[in-house]
Amino acid sequence: MKHLFITDMDGTLLGPDSRVSPESAAIITDLSKRGALITVATARTPATVEPLLHNALTTIPAIVLTGAAMWDRRSMRFMDPLMLTADKAMALEEAFIGHGIDPFVYNLRADGHMEVWHSAILSEVEQKFYSARNALDLKKFIFADPPHCSASPASPAILMLGIGSTDRIGKLAGYLRTDPGLSISAYPDLFDPGLSYIEVFRAGVSKAAAVLRLKEMLGADRVTVYGDHLNDLPMFAVADESVAVANALPEVLEAATRVIGPNTLPSVALDIASNFQSDSSL
Repeated sequence: MKHLFITDMDGTLLGPDSRVSPESAAIITDLSKRGALITVATARTPATVEPLLHNALTTIPAIVLTGAAMWDRRSMRFMDPLMLTADKAMALEEAFIGHGIDPFVYNLRADGHMEVWHSAILSEVEQKFYSARNALDLKKFIFADPPHCSASPASPAILMLGIGSTDRIGKLAGYLRTDPGLSISAYPDLFDPGLSYIEVFRAGVSKAAAVLRLKEMLGADRVTVYGDHLNDLPMFAVADESVAVANALPEVLEAATRVIGPNTLPSVALDIASNFQSDSSL
């Protein structure tokens, strides 16, 4: 039986320090060498996934960008990307700017790198966002001047991200949700409710859809997923077994098939090891 194990990263596999613990990395590496099908499903891009998993061997594609693409860690290339069309990207850019939000436009390059375009003028919060990411391999920021990012190649764009006041983001999200060709996620900042983020992909992008694509790609018979947050619930719904870490939100704990230890311990890695051992004994 092919048993596929897929874990969320932040709050689940990653500890409170936003790192994969040495214990978890060692367990995952050993299991992968023994044939276990283990990977991650995350909103992150490969630019941060690779550094975080540098000590953890996985042999199957990672689900990145909330399911908009998969990432082959061996070839360092994107797989099966769900791109915005050029016309859609241009219309999106105009809608963002019309609502007072300069978007970060994420474009994929054939060499596995990502280009992120933005206007040459950044707000204070956009500058912080950029500063936290500007030194990453696999991701390059490009600032177009003048104005905004209309000079960027709108295709192939995979994601358009905006940061702004909760009021502006709310109005933009409401406007864009009338378009059935888009998948939209808008959410407030964890520490400042007056600040919000919006991420826009093409329709059909989700962790859940990517889980099903990967299951079919690998010919897996069973899927176990691990998570902690509301955005993991759709993934829970399509899995054979959904597992919440103890620190998960109440809604996630309630929806889970079962609950394991918190992300302060190598709980996910240990649970995968236990499941893999049980599979091997069948």
